[in-house]
Amino acid sequence: MIFDLSIVPFSRRETFLAVSLLPEGKNRQEGLYLRTVRGGDDKFGEAFRIELVDRQGQVLPYTPEAAPEAIRLHVNASSAYADICISDSYTFRFRAKGCGIRLTFVPAAYDYAYEVNPDSWEMNIFTHECRFMLTRLHGGMKMEVPWDKIKSSRVVAEFSPDPQTDMAEFAVEEFRTVWEPREAWVSFDDAVSSAKADFEQWLESSLSVPQRWQEGRELAAYITWSCLVPAEGCLTRPAMYMSKNWMTNIWSWDHCFNAMALVRHDPKLAWDQFMIFFDRQDESGLIPDFINDKYELWNCNKPPIHGWTLAWMMQRTDYIREAQLREVYGPLSKWTKWWFRYRDGDGDGIPQYNHGNDSGWDNSTAFNNGIPVESPDLAAFLIIQTELLAEIAGLLGFAEDSAAWRRLSEDTLTNMISHFWRDEKFISCRSGTHEPSEGDSLLLFVPILLGERLPEQIRASLLAGLREENRFLTDNGWATESIRSPYYQPDGYWRGPIWAPSTMLLVEGVAAAGDLELAQDVSSRFCSMLSRSGMAENFDALTGEGLRDRAFTWTSSVFLILGHEYTQG
Repeated sequence: MIFDLSIVPFSRRETFLAVSLLPEGKNRQEGLYLRTVRGGDDKFGEAFRIELVDRQGQVLPYTPEAAPEAIRLHVNASSAYADICISDSYTFRFRAKGCGIRLTFVPAAYDYAYEVNPDSWEMNIFTHECRFMLTRLHGGMKMEVPWDKIKSSRVVAEFSPDPQTDMAEFAVEEFRTVWEPREAWVSFDDAVSSAKADFEQWLESSLSVPQRWQEGRELAAYITWSCLVPAEGCLTRPAMYMSKNWMTNIWSWDHCFNAMALVRHDPKLAWDQFMIFFDRQDESGLIPDFINDKYELWNCNKPPIHGWTLAWMMQRTDYIREAQLREVYGPLSKWTKWWFRYRDGDGDGIPQYNHGNDSGWDNSTAFNNGIPVESPDLAAFLIIQTELLAEIAGLLGFAEDSAAWRRLSEDTLTNMISHFWRDEKFISCRSGTHEPSEGDSLLLFVPILLGERLPEQIRASLLAGLREENRFLTDNGWATESIRSPYYQPDGYWRGPIWAPSTMLLVEGVAAAGDLELAQDVSSRFCSMLSRSGMAENFDALTGEGLRDRAFTWTSSVFLILGHEYTQG
């Protein structure tokens, strides 16, 4: 498997390190860069620009070829080359034959480099809150580190091939506090072999899909494997970031889809993905919008799809037993109560979104008439979540709790239908005034998740809308805004493009409502689009072109789930 480094970063499981081809930007030349995805607030986290040079220091043009285990930089019109791998969670390894390698770092305030010993230099990077140790292993090493009062004005490290072997080799180690010299280094080839074996094991256990999508499966497996980062700082468990491009966080509904894709073959890691936000839960019951190793964001949140997710996972693994149910029952109860206690501004029993970001559908037309907004998808999620809490409470012997959760689920279902079902469709509305929002958003079809809990007339109407070609349904799947809507935009974020989470929710919904044929059809359209266009954040509904970040984990996970669950026949 070979991939484009301008689209898909090179990385591996449980590291913050990555390599990418980056475009020109402020204080950044276009080129290939060593990066760190720590901190979440630095767009690319670039550290060192990588160049190949001849013995006179002249830059050599090269062509990169990236595979999951290593990158080879082929010097154009030459047999010379350089290899890069990530040998462990904190170490880049480099090897070159017939050429040298130059690393260039442009310091910000207080960044500096100094010599530790004749073979090692430390680079202290305040911007990324980490340090790098550059260590020569074979060949020559030359450092250019001009000093400018309180920082290095630039850092250029050049590693040249040994005259006898024509080879150069060095390491770049990331660390936060202290560096310990190694007694021995694993060979470069062994490091590559280890990474290759780790990915191949991950790929082998990843969900199966039809043969026609095997290349897509390999890419999806690589993206999910390579986007894992270790448990550090605010990350209490190993976490699958959304991407190692620039969406370098976990969000509090994205993580659910990644957990679902893992639950069959790595239930412990799936459980870690599901529970990580509850580890950081506020006393009020709120969970953060996103988390990275450095901090959490609390300014908004995401919808309570966690009950639906947990029920789905429980049907597919025996791992979730009494211990896991006891672990999750309290936090999931608090999260559910938070919505009814703190997000019902007009006291009508229908929780609200205070902003589009809280729904996950940031700019959906459901929010056209202003905020706060009462929306039927939120009520549907809470119906499923309270129903599951009733089931868990019963399994744990909490009979009174179980009965209370059951009543709340039933009452919310009754309230949802009377509140939102108007003129044979669901509407969203301003909290308080209950004025319906304009537009034709797919968001209003999410209650199909309730399946047979809905009256037959409502199920039939929702299914008819989802089956209708050239409304939401295109050759590639469901657009998030009707393509006939005056608000439709091909790259309008949640006003037109196809997304993985909306597709997953509605495929599961139409299957629950009894239309397995539609679920299979849309899954096939969606997976075919991804096999052509990659694992982008979202897609043009009509052309199928990948938009925004094109190496996204929840897209990869949903591709694997739908390809496995709905297209194997």
